[in-house]
This record gives sequence, structure tokens and C-alpha cells, in this order.
Amino acid sequence: MPELTRHRYPERHYCWHVYFGDVCVGTIARRTGCPVDVDQWSWQCGFYPGSNPGEYLDGTAASFDQARADFEKAWRAFSAKRTEADYQTWRDQRDWTARKYAMFERGEPLPSQEVSR
Repeated sequence: MPELTRHRYPERHYCWHVYFGDVCVGTIARRTGCPVDVDQWSWQCGFYPGSNPGEYLDGTAASFDQARADFEKAWRAFSAKRTEADYQTWRDQRDWTARKYAMFERGEPLPSQEVSR
């Protein structure tokens, strides 16, 4: 079974995407624009498609280490309800999105679009 891994998100400082194998299952990030006397880190655990809309867990923490620990606890609860089909649904959407944007780049119509004559 794959382990959770973190990959730094290059477009935002102090932000990591969390992966379970090849499926992005959440984020851990430093909060922006909040007062200094509140939790400075946030996390969100879940993925869509592959779960119901709004079916995710999230929270805040005072430190990165606490956010990571809270995320891992939430992941155990969230992942207990997932099947391999849920992960495959996410992969299928990821792959379709990549194909769609490649078609846009090549100037090709989507399969559902009729070519103008």
C-alpha cells in the first residue's frame, strides 16, 4: 500500500500537496492574511472526484508538525471509506483533463464538439 508523500507546490511558499501514490489527497499550507495570534497552518484532507462533493476534512494548527499530525489522523478516517474504484475515478478525471488540454493546445475540437462546416 502506498504511503503519504508531500510535494512542495511551486507557486506558493509553504504549501505542500499530499499524495497517496499518484492521487493528490490534500494540502498542508501556511495560512495567509490571518492575524498573528491565530493558528498559522491549515490542512485539508480529501479528493474529488472519487468522494462525494464536500466530503473532506480540514482544520488549522499552530505549527507545521501539528498540521501534519492532524492531517495524518484525518487521512486514516477518510481513507477508511475509500475503495480502489474511488482512486481510479480521480485518476480517470486527471487523465481526461490532461488529454483535453493537450487537444486545446493542438487546436483540436473535443470529441463532443462538431466541426463547423
